Amino acid sequence: MLKKPVLFMSNGHGEDLNASLILQALVKIAPQIIVSGMPLVGEGNAYHSLDIPILGQPQNLPSGGIFYMNIFTLLKDLSAGLIGLTIYQIRTLLKSSSNYNLIVAVGDIFPITMAYISGRPYVAFLVSTSSFYEGKLRLPWLTRLGLRSPRCLAIFTRDNFTAEDLQNQGMKKAIFAGYPIMDVLTPTGQDLHLNPDLPMIALLPGSRVPEAIHNLELQLQVCEVLADLETVQFRIALVKSITELDLENLAKKQGWDYQFPGIFTKKLTDKIIIIQGYYNAFADIIYQCNLAIGMAGTAVEQVVGLGKPVIQLPGKGPQFTYEFAEAQMRLLGTSITTIGNSYKNPAMFTQAAQTIQKILRDNDYLENCVKNGQERVGKPGGSQGIAEAIAKFI
Repeated sequence: MLKKPVLFMSNGHGEDLNASLILQALVKIAPQIIVSGMPLVGEGNAYHSLDIPILGQPQNLPSGGIFYMNIFTLLKDLSAGLIGLTIYQIRTLLKSSSNYNLIVAVGDIFPITMAYISGRPYVAFLVSTSSFYEGKLRLPWLTRLGLRSPRCLAIFTRDNFTAEDLQNQGMKKAIFAGYPIMDVLTPTGQDLHLNPDLPMIALLPGSRVPEAIHNLELQLQVCEVLADLETVQFRIALVKSITELDLENLAKKQGWDYQFPGIFTKKLTDKIIIIQGYYNAFADIIYQCNLAIGMAGTAVEQVVGLGKPVIQLPGKGPQFTYEFAEAQMRLLGTSITTIGNSYKNPAMFTQAAQTIQKILRDNDYLENCVKNGQERVGKPGGSQGIAEAIAKFI
């Protein structure tokens, strides 16, 4: 059987995840292909975990690819070698592009532009672009140029609203075939030691350290206020980049007692608050939570997709700033509530706790979150849907 090489290019953690899910589905229905990955932002851990060959030498930059939110993070990326890295990536792609039958560009302007200059046929998946942000998509001219190219065989969108918008703008190749991030949510069955009679609040601090540690610091302060108002239980979805030493140091800084593994305790006026963290239990936690305090990108989208409400706190960044949170609120609709506009405002913690208390009692709002999640994120099956569409071009 003649093997057909396919290159997946993506530019960020969520984009890498989506690409990895699509390629896993694709190789099952098109065994004649050979897949490679080219992570344009970060180290491409989603590809490495599948032992996918990598084109080029991935490199982490300070912003994690979110420099467009803040001029200061852009300057940090520039000083860390952004221009040199981009030139290297372009040269590497042009040198190797003739080896690939098809390129799958997952992300936004960067991978789509790279696919365009490669000279090869390609498909595009607009992971980080949606008409929900502004009501109508206004694409950068480079992105528009890439999507209108005859070599762009299909445009996949993250929601049906965006596909319809692009079609109305004359891009008839735009289709919605599903959003793959919902396909990775398989609970492990880990025992979270929950009391079935109490609401559970999930804490999602993100995965980039040290930002995730600062995010968790803010979330713990909300938990402390909320525990005085309401009897609830808390579970932290921890990732391997957050170490036990990080947690121990955070506990000391915040006046908590820390006990391995991942247990924070503090004595309040008339009760003891216990917050339990778990590694490798993200799906278990968000499936069983009643509400999440989320300071992440893809993870928050997945919670919304499950029909759960999310409280966002503006963080220090570089990713999860107020600007990011506000944009995510427009993207994900009524399931999201952002508290305040600065992590420096001490009133934010009380306001967040009171908002959570109100949401847990609002059955109409909770039902609306289920409907909103279906509209904004959708059901599982996106990986298979996109893979089947791509297979027609191989």
